[in-house]
Amino acid sequence: MKTQNNVYNLMIVDDHALFRNGLKLLLNSFDKFKVVAEAATGIEFLNTLELIPVDIVLLDIEMPEMNGITAAQEALKRFPDLKIITLSMYGDENYYYKMVDAGVVGFLLKDSDIDEVQAALCAVVEGRNYFSQELLQNLISQLTHSNDQQNNLADLTERETEIVNLICQGLSNIEIGEKLFLSKRTVEKHRANILEKTQCRNTASLVMYAIKNRIVKI
Repeated sequence: MKTQNNVYNLMIVDDHALFRNGLKLLLNSFDKFKVVAEAATGIEFLNTLELIPVDIVLLDIEMPEMNGITAAQEALKRFPDLKIITLSMYGDENYYYKMVDAGVVGFLLKDSDIDEVQAALCAVVEGRNYFSQELLQNLISQLTHSNDQQNNLADLTERETEIVNLICQGLSNIEIGEKLFLSKRTVEKHRANILEKTQCRNTASLVMYAIKNRIVKI
């Protein structure tokens, strides 16, 4: 991700002006991040992207005219390098898998504290995905009594299952290597094999796969 003057341009897309204003004040207090655009609808979001260079978008799911899923799909089709973090509320769980399929790289609850918002932004600019741990716990809890488990569960080794759990905790390849006493290259190879076995196209979809199949132990 390239930036000018080491500052990442942010955009907030949410149909509530009061929420946008509060989030804007918060985001502009961080070093290396600056809100350069806002939008209240999916259509306004797409139109603004054509006019203003943006690195990261914080995108609401439910909006008038065009929902966040469709907006994310269209935005990433036009700007593949764009990083989208979903702004979520409890009760939005049915949309999470669709947002991952659309290509978003993270999920933040709307009531997240300042440290978590900053952690999410830093993870994204480092090329990682970010999922609110509270959100993951909620998803796992909901699936405890659910039958929504895939039949084609991948045959993961014990080491691969261990790595999947660490990925779901948000650890980078280097951090996983340090924890398991493996080289970064070895972790990368394991990650590639896991993605191939599970037929997941990226880390975000792997996290959703792990939740659906009750692999994670968060």
